[in-house]
Amino acid sequence: MKAKHQRLVLVVLALIALVGAGLLAAYALRNQASYFYLPEQMQADPPQVGQAVRLGGMVAPGTVEMQADGITVTFTVTGREDSAVPVRFAGILPDLFQEGSGVVAEGRLAADGTFEADKLLAKHDENYVPRELQDMDEHQAAEMARETTIGIE
Repeated sequence: MKAKHQRLVLVVLALIALVGAGLLAAYALRNQASYFYLPEQMQADPPQVGQAVRLGGMVAPGTVEMQADGITVTFTVTGREDSAVPVRFAGILPDLFQEGSGVVAEGRLAADGTFEADKLLAKHDENYVPRELQDMDEHQAAEMARETTIGIE
């Protein structure tokens, strides 16, 4: 076999290997993809029961209730329209989780229409200030930041 033919065979085998690896990766990740739903989208076209999805919206004021077990929390996620999805989460709530704030819940839709969250991600606005710095003026916050970075330099 000529050297030209050997190179051609190697290039074709390399391409087949790359395509095969890509297809294998896509097959392995097909169940790991989570679609993002807003409450109005979830009501209009709900995902299949048990399918892993993400639900994003605002925690409706007055809907956060701690259950008797002390770990399970129920609340309602609302969207821009008059849509609301009840959510149940068992676990430790994020520090930024509160009524009226943004939240992204990862989980599955149950048969009764309740979203069973496995993980909660609390969102904050672009004007976020850590609790430690909330009561400080700009000069005090800058001084604290300077003091905490002195040993790093």
